[in-house]
Amino acid sequence: MKKRAIGAAVLSAVTVAALAFGTNSPTDAKAAKGVNNQKAKNVILFVGDGMGTDHRDAIRLAAVGANGKLAMDDMPAVGRVHTSSGNSFVTDSAAAATAMASGVKSYNGAIGVNMKGKPVQTVLEKAKLAGKTTGLVTTSQVTDATPAAFGAHVKDRSAQSDIAKQYLENSKVDVILGGGEDYWYTKGNEGAHPDAPPEDKTEGSKGTQGNLVNKAQKLGYTYVNNENELKYAKGTKLLGLFANEEMFQQAPEGQGDVYNPQVSLKDMTKKAINTLSQNKKGFFLVVEEEAIDEMAHNNNAELMIKAGKQLDDTVKMAKAYAKTHPDTLVLVTADHATGGLALEKVDNKDNGGDEASKEDGPFAIAHSKEQFVADWTTEEHTSSDVPLNAMGAGSERFTGVYENTYLHNALLKAMNLK
Repeated sequence: MKKRAIGAAVLSAVTVAALAFGTNSPTDAKAAKGVNNQKAKNVILFVGDGMGTDHRDAIRLAAVGANGKLAMDDMPAVGRVHTSSGNSFVTDSAAAATAMASGVKSYNGAIGVNMKGKPVQTVLEKAKLAGKTTGLVTTSQVTDATPAAFGAHVKDRSAQSDIAKQYLENSKVDVILGGGEDYWYTKGNEGAHPDAPPEDKTEGSKGTQGNLVNKAQKLGYTYVNNENELKYAKGTKLLGLFANEEMFQQAPEGQGDVYNPQVSLKDMTKKAINTLSQNKKGFFLVVEEEAIDEMAHNNNAELMIKAGKQLDDTVKMAKAYAKTHPDTLVLVTADHATGGLALEKVDNKDNGGDEASKEDGPFAIAHSKEQFVADWTTEEHTSSDVPLNAMGAGSERFTGVYENTYLHNALLKAMNLK
């Protein structure tokens, strides 16, 4: 697990982008022209954990080439986000997500609490109070730092069973999809995913709050644990746990590292949107691709890129939804950057520089004969700013350079919430 007043030019870009997405009626065209000024009924916030600018560029070069555009880059509003935490210029995911979710800087490890350990209300909770449905989707444990900071309040991110219990009893998140079944059952009481699986013998139930899956079902959640069950699940409250821990295996390259989630990020997100959108008052959904960070921690560019492509494919699907629902705001950003990544030309004379530098590759650049090398300088997080792209209702609020705490405030204004 990881440790860790825009003017006519922008409006014109939004109009062009909206028309490119296929607006095909006078009503749709009218909505597209004013999409940036609308109140956001729905919000889909994507977090590519650990995904800095060079990570995006590596994904872009491998997926669509030097002259191509990723779905996550092809949005009219562009921002740059500072990532420091309240006690360090290098953040972890918990403090970064807390900043985005609640608008306060806190210490590394904090989930939904301020520097004094006091709970601070999140944008997801405020959306819920306004009558919106809410969702958390991730390829990590559903109780891991990024989703947790939007739906829970604990002083230490390791309290994952407490986080799960709070989802059910306090924030009452409607759709929860991802990994981390181990924290929903107590030790010795395995769920659908067996303890000590061949791929990682250390995995096993370790919950501290009783049988939380059973509790969720009593509270009206439909519980699913595989792709087929998810596909046919009904109802407005949905809990899906598809792995003991993360929905992939993080390990040094060639030593059991695998990115092949039992249920894809795209399918989980599509189901979440379909479920949450039954509410006429709209929804607030957070979607995280965790493996970008995990693979960057192991300097594994191949699987980092693979996970990034899956994220971009999911963003493409969400943009298609927003095209037909112009009161939807779609954002893509990151909590921090991981690995100190730089992209370089292939140079057989370059031995990777100093001992702290590790080259990975080469990787083919799509639609060309060129290749690139990923050069990692650390296995940890860095202080780099991260990119943000947005489209749809309220997206004009996300242009510029700002602190990660600004996201909370701008999201509330976009949804016209206090």
